[in-house]
This record gives sequence, C-alpha cells and structure tokens, in this order.
Amino acid sequence: MTMSKKPAVAYFCMEYGVSAELPIYSGGLGVLAGDTMKSAGDRGLPLVGIGVFWDEGYTQQVIGGEGHPEDVFEPAPREALEPLDVSGVEVTVLGKRIPLRAHKVTRYVSAPLYLLEPAEADDRWITKRLYGGDDEARLAQEIVLGVGGVRLLRALGEDVSRYHFNEGHAVFAGLELLRAALAEGQDVDSALSSVRDQVVFTTHTPVAAGNETHDLGLMAKVGADVGLDRELLERIGGSPFSMTVAGLRLSRRANAVAKLHGETAARMWEHVTDGAPIIAITNGVHAPTWQDERVREAMRDEDPEARRDRLWRAHQSMKAELIEAIRDRCGVELSTKRLLVGFARRATAYKRADLIFEQPERLEPLFRDGVLQLVFAGKAHPKDHAGKALVARLVEASKRWPSSVVFLENYGMELGALLTRGCDVWLNNPRRPMEASGTSGMKAAMNGCLNASILDGWWPEGCVHGETGWQIGDASGDALAGNVEEQDARDREALYETMSKEVVATYEESRSRWVQMMENSIRMSEWQFSSDRMVEDYFEKLYGAD
Repeated sequence: MTMSKKPAVAYFCMEYGVSAELPIYSGGLGVLAGDTMKSAGDRGLPLVGIGVFWDEGYTQQVIGGEGHPEDVFEPAPREALEPLDVSGVEVTVLGKRIPLRAHKVTRYVSAPLYLLEPAEADDRWITKRLYGGDDEARLAQEIVLGVGGVRLLRALGEDVSRYHFNEGHAVFAGLELLRAALAEGQDVDSALSSVRDQVVFTTHTPVAAGNETHDLGLMAKVGADVGLDRELLERIGGSPFSMTVAGLRLSRRANAVAKLHGETAARMWEHVTDGAPIIAITNGVHAPTWQDERVREAMRDEDPEARRDRLWRAHQSMKAELIEAIRDRCGVELSTKRLLVGFARRATAYKRADLIFEQPERLEPLFRDGVLQLVFAGKAHPKDHAGKALVARLVEASKRWPSSVVFLENYGMELGALLTRGCDVWLNNPRRPMEASGTSGMKAAMNGCLNASILDGWWPEGCVHGETGWQIGDASGDALAGNVEEQDARDREALYETMSKEVVATYEESRSRWVQMMENSIRMSEWQFSSDRMVEDYFEKLYGAD
C-alpha cells in the first residue's frame, strides 16, 4: 500500500507562545500555536508557521499599590530571530505602501516559523503591541499577517497546498488569495471556489468578544487595498463584517477545538455553514514542554508500588518548588502538607475565577482547619475593565485570607509551568459551554495534578469521575440556553460539595487512592491530549480529507 503524500501547510496565527523568553503571545491561543509548531517539527510534518513580531509583545501585568492590575510594556527581545533575505514583500494599508521584513525563529521550534513586521520604523505603529490599538490598527495588523504572509510564502518559494487560519485574525490571507485568483481572470464564483479548495479554518470560542467584527464601511475602505469591493466583502463576511463568518465561508473545512465545542459551534454557525459539519479536533499540548522530566522518569518504572512512590516524591518536589517561587514572589509561606488548589487562566467573566469566594462561610472552615490553600494567576486584556475588576477581587481575597489564598501577578508560560506541575488540584469552573477547550488542565493532567472541573471544554473527554479527576456538577443546562444566575448558583453549590466531600476528603484520608488517580490522569492525557495527536488529526481530518 502506497502512503499518500501529506499536503504542505501554512499555519497562520496572530500570536505564538513558543517560550517565555519570546513574549509575543497573550495566552492560550498563542501557546497552542507554539505547541502546534513544536509537534509539527518533532514529527517531521510539512507545516510552516506565519506570524507577526510584536515590538512590545503583550502586557506585563502587575498589581499596583491599591490591588488593581496595571499594564507595563517592554521591548520584546530579538535574539531568537534571524533576518530573512527577501525583498519586495509589501502590503498596502489605507492607501500607503508598507514594505515588510521577515525573521525566522531560530530557537524553541524545529518547524519553520516566520514573523513579519514593517521594514520602516515609522510604520511599526502597526505591530507595536499584540491586540493594541483601535479597529483600523487591528485591521492593519491583520493585513500584515494575512496579505503579508501569503506574499512572503510566494517570495520564499514555499509550495503550499493548504492554508490553515487559526482563528479569524488570518482572514486577510484568504482575501489575498481571492485577489490573486481574480487578477488571473477567474470570475468571482470560480475564484471563491479556488480559495475554498486551499483554506481550512479553526474557530476557538463561542464567546461573542472572541469573534471579531468590523464595520462594513471600514472593511470596504481597507478592502480597496486588496482589490475587493464592498459587495463582495459583504458576501463573504456579512454586515458588520465577521472574521469568523468570513473564515467559515472561505474554507473547505472548519474545525472546533473539542467535541462539546464542535456541537456548540455547529449550532452557532449553522446559518453560515448551511449544515456542513464543523468537525471536532480536540486541542492538545506539547508534552516535552509541559510535562516535567521527573514525572516521565517515575512513569517508566515497571514496578507499580515503586512507580507510585517515585511519582509522589516527584510531585512533592515540584510542589515545594512552586511554594518556594510563591514565597519569593509575594512573601507568603504555604505548606507542602496542605492541599494546594490552582486556578490560572485569562481573567474574563465567564471563567468565574472568583466563584469559590461567593459564599465565604463555606470556605473558612477549610482555611481555619489548615486543610486548603488556593493559588490564582491570570491576566486581563488591557482594555477589559471587567476582567481587571475580577483580578482586583482575587487580590482582595488574598488579603482577606493571607495564609490560605495567593494571587500571582503577570501570568505567563514560566509561571504556568510551575503551577501545572506543583499544584495538587487544577480548578476550572467556567459557564458551560463557553470554555471551548482549555489547555492548562491538560498540562496539569500530564503532571499528575488532578482536575476538578465543570464538564466543559476538553474535560468531558478526559473525566472519569473519581479516577482521573472530578466533575463539578453535571451536564444539564448551559449559558447559551438557560438562566445565568441559576446556572451560577447551581454550579457554586456543586463546587463546594465536590471540593469538601470528594477532593479534600480523598486528599486527607487516602494517599494511595490519590496517587493512583495521579497515575490514571497521566496515562489518560499523554497521547489523547497531546499536540502530537492533535497535529496528526489535523493532517488526517482537516488538511487531507476530501
């Protein structure tokens, strides 16, 4: 049997989290893109990444004197960048020609990853900060990524047969492909069909704010720079122009990022897809990056009793390292003997980071008895005032219970690794089904940090209650169809019940069961929730499928 040749793929993403040393990512989307590139390189798959170099990266968010988050922006280092010898790659933004230059990332990934920016310093207002600026600035950034990315690939002579748009930020790459097809003399319908044959699209969120839209008049003004008129743009993205709608309409196949999200996305976008399936390819994480080597070594031991003993000792060592880092960062001395529960994610309302504090009388006995410790981390988008208020509430909780609650500022990849290795439990309580996937819990699972989570995102696929972790509540009702206040009350009660009667009870009463659950969690996650499995699924189900 002859193996079919895998298609060469260009992967477009606004941000890449390949290392804490290259801070040009904001959170989960970028870290997923970085893990994708790492796995593609590890497995020798024909995938090339296209992104943007952000002069000041994303916010370094610190807590001010009054307990509120403040944004600090610093120049991103360039040591891992190698300039490419290309010329003539340019885009047009609001009538102005913008020459571009490109860099290859020389560390952290073995698959080729190219980052674009304007060649002239005066034009780098466009790429000053990730997700910074107004709508015109955002569209200018997306033109650099999409139009510039396609033109860079041509200049490099890359023979690409698939273009993967990781979220709607990359839609201008599709518009550039469409412009080129029309310039070759194809009619509109033939050109659209030609583009669809080449493009695949990943949608990442059912949250409205995550599905970017722009005024159609502004899009038409910008679209003139890529040779497309208002009528054609409206046909592609609607009015207002939706980047998600455009991504779906320009693609041959689209995927969601977990099985439950596939069901949610199919309902959300059926008016766009006309019933065509949005397939589910569950996200994954790069095990060599996120799983501690001590865990891997322990799991290699063939003797069950020795393996579990080594696993527990490895975990206690990682927990001690986290507690030391907490002491160094904020002067709080936690205990390796008390249960340590972690929650670290983007600070936004639907993730409900402060849900556990809404009935303090349910928590205080656990704090008073020296049983429970909580550690939180997370950044809010610089313009998300509700997210910043959420962070301030977490900081206030840390002041109210200073020996039991900690908030760690400036969440990023380095801190994420410490937390997902060193915590005993990883807490996740979003409003179902708003968490499309989530990957921090996968990292935790690979290290034997047990998930306690609402049945949302990836967790319905990984949870065997009481064996690989715990579910909080059940799958009844969701934020898209039900009453949010009722949902919050139901989930809050389930959270307290699960934490006190199952999680805390198991930790306090049965070390052997706890360590067995750790082993179960690691075995469950190592392939099923790895980015190696994910990129193999991409090539089989998304890129190569008819």
